[in-house]
Amino acid sequence: MREASRISVGRWLTFMLLACVAVAFIAPLVWMVSTSIKPESQAASGAIRLLPDPASGAPSQAAANYSSVWNDRTVKFPLYLRNTLVVALLSVAGMTLSSAIVAFGLSRVRWRGRGVVFALVLTTMMVPFPVIMAPLYLVFKNIDDGMRAAGVLERAPWMQMLGTLKPLWLPAWFGGAFNIFLLRQFFMTIPRELDEAATIDGCSSWRTFWRVILPLSRPALAVVALFHFIYVWNDFVGPLIFLTNRDQFTLALGLQLYQSQAGNTPWNLLMAASTMVVAPLILLFLLAQRTFVQGVASEGLK
Repeated sequence: MREASRISVGRWLTFMLLACVAVAFIAPLVWMVSTSIKPESQAASGAIRLLPDPASGAPSQAAANYSSVWNDRTVKFPLYLRNTLVVALLSVAGMTLSSAIVAFGLSRVRWRGRGVVFALVLTTMMVPFPVIMAPLYLVFKNIDDGMRAAGVLERAPWMQMLGTLKPLWLPAWFGGAFNIFLLRQFFMTIPRELDEAATIDGCSSWRTFWRVILPLSRPALAVVALFHFIYVWNDFVGPLIFLTNRDQFTLALGLQLYQSQAGNTPWNLLMAASTMVVAPLILLFLLAQRTFVQGVASEGLK
């Protein structure tokens, strides 16, 4: 009885701790949405109320706030949403495919020195983006200078790098250390007998990768895609460095521009804009939650 009571008390304490952590994470989100449906006077009053006063005016006030943000003539959120989706989709496609190819070579193909190469890949995880920020900018600048000197940009101006969306998604097609590590660990849990059976059936390594490994790795690939989509969606430093034209801004830059366009910040409109930026990520996670948990918790095929 004592052991059972201790277990129940331990579970209750664990539940309470998890509930407190959940409230700490959810409270700012709830307050952001609450502020976005209030008039400006109530949003700046500091009073702790989840609904505007009167509460019956919440739908009309919310519609007015979100419509004002969406139709703003200076900060073009529909255009920024399109730019963000273009960068996110191209980046996710490139990161998932290139990381899977590298992970396959490091886990399923035997060749001399792959352990050293894998160790070098892991060391790049310790290098933060601010360290490579300036060198990466110089790389794209040198590419532009080289094409300009060769007359390429005169014949094909669409190939210019700086000032366009290309530097935001093109590096993703060369893989990422963390995603390569994640996929490699998943690929190694897939029985090698499947590779041998595919080889007996006449499949090359490339065909085995496409027909055997990738279909069995959908949960892990979904995790990589979701992680990178969230990273690209929230990225602020990259667009700040490479983008100069407002019509090419992403949502992260657009939100900062909206916040700084006026001297006095309208908190209700700013929270409405923030909710619009965050809402697609929350919806995406809710839709892909089962696949995400399966990909993280899975240990491969037994």
